[in-house]
Amino acid sequence: MATDRAPADIWVTGYDTFTGFGPGADALRENVFAGRPAFAPVERFDSRPFRNRYAAAHGAGPTPPLTETVVACARGALRAAKLDPGAVDAHRTAVLIGTQGDFTGIHRFWQDTADGRAPDAADTHRSLAGGVPAAVAADLGFAGPRLAFINACVASPSAVAHAGRLIAAGRVDVAVVGGAYLVEEEQFAKFDSGRTFARDGRVRPFARGRSGMLLGDGVAALVLESGEHLMRRGGRPLARIAGFGAAADAHHVVKPHPRGLGMARAVVRALGRARIAPTGIQYVNAHGTGTEVNDLAETAALHAAFGTHAGRLMVSSTKSTTGHMLEATGAVELVVSVMALESGTVPPTAGFDAPDPGCDLDYVPDEPRTADLRRALSLNAAFGGMNTAIILEQP
Repeated sequence: MATDRAPADIWVTGYDTFTGFGPGADALRENVFAGRPAFAPVERFDSRPFRNRYAAAHGAGPTPPLTETVVACARGALRAAKLDPGAVDAHRTAVLIGTQGDFTGIHRFWQDTADGRAPDAADTHRSLAGGVPAAVAADLGFAGPRLAFINACVASPSAVAHAGRLIAAGRVDVAVVGGAYLVEEEQFAKFDSGRTFARDGRVRPFARGRSGMLLGDGVAALVLESGEHLMRRGGRPLARIAGFGAAADAHHVVKPHPRGLGMARAVVRALGRARIAPTGIQYVNAHGTGTEVNDLAETAALHAAFGTHAGRLMVSSTKSTTGHMLEATGAVELVVSVMALESGTVPPTAGFDAPDPGCDLDYVPDEPRTADLRRALSLNAAFGGMNTAIILEQP
């Protein structure tokens, strides 16, 4: 039976990414930790009809094939873990991906329908969310649980938490987890029509005068292993998943609770499952969208969850460089948090021109910071009031 407590033997052993900086974890590391944003005018489609033209989208050609990009990252993560797909028990290896699927295929469906053509059923089927983990599993030869998580911006951390439960329950030994979203016209148009995009083409979380978010490419895959499996094969752990928590506040369809009640509960639950005190956390990779309401609510949530320790936390939003990657954002930010623990460096919040009086924490403005890091907390929130918290610690 699955347990909600993350035990001592859930390990991150490999990762790989594709972001607005391009393919590979090295590109992500080099730019995020330097505080270098990837935002530029979108060239994948005609962005002239929109109010905003900026996103962190890599390359000028069409949106890359999402499923192929996820497969490439999964293979890259396994290589980084020095784990041969053929050397694992296929039936005890899970593939769990947070994604809405390939929107280019969905866009083709609507375009064919509008033009009076019959949509290609096979193409539509491949574009659906469930097709992504199925394709990864088929490519790698894995026959364990294959699930897509579609709960918006907490989709990939939900996949990570579920993988932790499967490992804790002894149902799987290995899980390839992650998230996937690539900037495309349909979602871009929806966020543009909702007026959520930054008016100045910059994402400035927690700063005075911030005006919104921007989208970004995001695909990330991480390899999780049980301690027994890792020990048996003689692998090297990168970080331990010490705890995870989730909570909903159901305050509003799109707005978080102004006091961050749901996020605070998620943090408290993660701390409880990790069996550590609030003072045991040094760094928080914040959800930090750069919108007025999110950043104020998240700051309030950290005060509520950490009390007097909140002022001693180092908090940064790496969306200031990568953009918001929707279903993938939690997975990419979890990779960044692992990198922070590996290097003893906190990535900065870029674009922090001036402090907002309502955001009164240490947001590591503009420059990276060397620190003695034992544990990091990765936070995410989604429309509908859903919140997740994942605690990582050094091996």
